[in-house]
Amino acid sequence: MELGVKTTAMPVTGKPKHKGGRPKINVRREVHIKVRLTATEHFMIASRAKEAGMKISDWFRAAAKAARVIARLKPEDLQIMRMLAGMANNLNQLTKLAHRDGLLTVARKCDGLMVEIDQALKYFNSDDRKDT
Repeated sequence: MELGVKTTAMPVTGKPKHKGGRPKINVRREVHIKVRLTATEHFMIASRAKEAGMKISDWFRAAAKAARVIARLKPEDLQIMRMLAGMANNLNQLTKLAHRDGLLTVARKCDGLMVEIDQALKYFNSDDRKDT
Protein backbone atom coordinates (compact mmCIF):
# COMPACT_ATOMS: atom_id res chain seq x y z
CA MET A 1 0.00 0.00 0.00
CA GLU A 2 1.29 3.43 -0.93
CA LEU A 3 1.65 6.21 1.52
CA GLY A 4 -1.06 8.90 1.50
CA VAL A 5 -3.65 6.74 -0.31
CA LYS A 6 -6.60 5.93 1.87
CA THR A 7 -8.84 2.95 1.10
CA THR A 8 -12.17 2.08 2.65
CA ALA A 9 -12.69 -1.33 4.10
CA MET A 10 -15.08 -3.34 1.98
CA PRO A 11 -16.55 -6.61 3.09
CA VAL A 12 -15.52 -9.76 1.30
CA THR A 13 -18.74 -9.71 -0.79
CA GLY A 14 -17.63 -6.57 -2.66
CA LYS A 15 -20.63 -4.46 -1.58
CA PRO A 16 -20.26 -1.26 0.47
CA LYS A 17 -21.02 -1.61 4.13
CA HIS A 18 -24.65 -0.77 5.07
CA LYS A 19 -24.70 2.37 7.18
CA GLY A 20 -28.21 1.76 8.58
CA GLY A 21 -31.15 4.13 8.86
CA ARG A 22 -34.18 4.62 6.70
CA PRO A 23 -33.65 4.35 2.93
CA LYS A 24 -34.03 7.60 1.00
CA ILE A 25 -37.34 8.11 -0.76
CA ASN A 26 -37.51 9.21 -4.39
CA VAL A 27 -40.41 11.67 -4.08
CA ARG A 28 -40.32 13.96 -1.10
CA ARG A 29 -43.49 15.83 -0.16
CA GLU A 30 -42.35 19.26 0.95
CA VAL A 31 -45.43 21.45 0.32
CA HIS A 32 -48.07 21.65 3.04
CA ILE A 33 -51.71 22.62 2.60
CA LYS A 34 -53.74 23.55 5.65
CA VAL A 35 -57.48 22.93 5.56
CA ARG A 36 -59.90 23.99 8.26
CA LEU A 37 -62.68 21.48 8.98
CA THR A 38 -65.62 21.30 11.31
CA ALA A 39 -65.69 18.43 13.77
CA THR A 40 -68.34 16.72 11.64
CA GLU A 41 -66.29 17.06 8.45
CA HIS A 42 -63.21 15.69 10.21
CA PHE A 43 -65.14 12.74 11.61
CA MET A 44 -66.63 11.97 8.18
CA ILE A 45 -63.24 12.12 6.43
CA ALA A 46 -61.53 10.11 9.16
CA SER A 47 -64.19 7.39 8.99
CA ARG A 48 -63.96 7.20 5.19
CA ALA A 49 -60.18 6.96 5.38
CA LYS A 50 -60.45 4.23 8.02
CA GLU A 51 -62.94 2.28 5.87
CA ALA A 52 -60.46 2.47 2.99
CA GLY A 53 -57.60 1.41 5.28
CA MET A 54 -55.73 4.66 4.59
CA LYS A 55 -54.30 7.53 6.55
CA ILE A 56 -56.31 10.75 6.34
CA SER A 57 -53.58 12.48 4.32
CA ASP A 58 -53.40 9.59 1.83
CA TRP A 59 -57.20 9.57 1.52
CA PHE A 60 -57.20 13.34 0.89
CA ARG A 61 -54.58 12.98 -1.84
CA ALA A 62 -56.53 10.19 -3.55
CA ALA A 63 -59.80 12.13 -3.29
CA ALA A 64 -58.20 15.29 -4.71
CA LYS A 65 -56.76 13.37 -7.66
CA ALA A 66 -60.10 11.75 -8.46
CA ALA A 67 -62.20 14.91 -7.99
CA ARG A 68 -64.01 16.41 -10.97
CA VAL A 69 -64.62 20.13 -10.74
CA ILE A 70 -66.66 22.01 -13.34
CA ALA A 71 -65.83 25.64 -13.97
CA ARG A 72 -68.27 28.39 -13.07
CA LEU A 73 -70.69 29.54 -15.70
CA LYS A 74 -69.12 31.83 -18.27
CA PRO A 75 -70.99 34.86 -19.63
CA GLU A 76 -72.06 32.89 -22.72
CA ASP A 77 -73.32 30.08 -20.46
CA LEU A 78 -75.32 32.60 -18.42
CA GLN A 79 -76.80 33.93 -21.66
CA ILE A 80 -77.91 30.41 -22.59
CA MET A 81 -79.45 30.00 -19.12
CA ARG A 82 -81.43 33.22 -19.57
CA MET A 83 -82.51 32.01 -23.01
CA LEU A 84 -83.65 28.72 -21.43
CA ALA A 85 -85.69 30.62 -18.86
CA GLY A 86 -87.31 32.62 -21.67
CA MET A 87 -88.08 29.43 -23.59
CA ALA A 88 -89.64 27.91 -20.48
CA ASN A 89 -91.83 31.00 -20.19
CA ASN A 90 -92.81 30.68 -23.87
CA LEU A 91 -93.63 27.00 -23.37
CA ASN A 92 -95.86 27.90 -20.44
CA GLN A 93 -97.69 30.49 -22.56
CA LEU A 94 -98.11 27.95 -25.38
CA THR A 95 -99.54 25.45 -22.91
CA LYS A 96 -102.11 28.00 -21.77
CA LEU A 97 -102.91 28.78 -25.42
CA ALA A 98 -103.31 25.07 -26.18
CA HIS A 99 -105.80 24.71 -23.32
CA ARG A 100 -107.75 27.68 -24.60
CA ASP A 101 -107.68 27.16 -28.39
CA GLY A 102 -106.96 23.46 -28.72
CA LEU A 103 -103.81 21.42 -28.97
CA LEU A 104 -103.55 21.19 -32.76
CA THR A 105 -103.25 24.95 -33.21
CA VAL A 106 -100.03 25.20 -31.21
CA ALA A 107 -98.48 21.79 -31.90
CA ARG A 108 -95.96 23.12 -34.46
CA LYS A 109 -94.87 25.98 -32.22
CA CYS A 110 -94.36 23.57 -29.33
CA ASP A 111 -92.29 21.17 -31.44
CA GLY A 112 -89.86 23.91 -32.48
CA LEU A 113 -89.53 25.22 -28.95
CA MET A 114 -88.98 21.74 -27.53
CA VAL A 115 -86.12 21.15 -30.00
CA GLU A 116 -84.43 24.41 -28.92
CA ILE A 117 -84.83 23.56 -25.22
CA ASP A 118 -83.47 20.07 -25.81
CA GLN A 119 -80.36 21.42 -27.58
CA ALA A 120 -79.67 23.90 -24.78
CA LEU A 121 -80.03 21.22 -22.11
CA LYS A 122 -77.77 18.83 -24.04
CA TYR A 123 -75.11 21.57 -24.11
CA PHE A 124 -75.16 21.92 -20.33
CA ASN A 125 -75.05 18.16 -19.80
CA SER A 126 -72.28 17.55 -22.36
CA ASP A 127 -68.54 17.56 -21.83
CA ASP A 128 -68.15 20.71 -23.94
CA ARG A 129 -67.95 22.63 -20.70
CA LYS A 130 -64.36 22.20 -19.56
CA ASP A 131 -63.24 20.77 -16.23
CA THR A 132 -60.86 22.82 -14.17
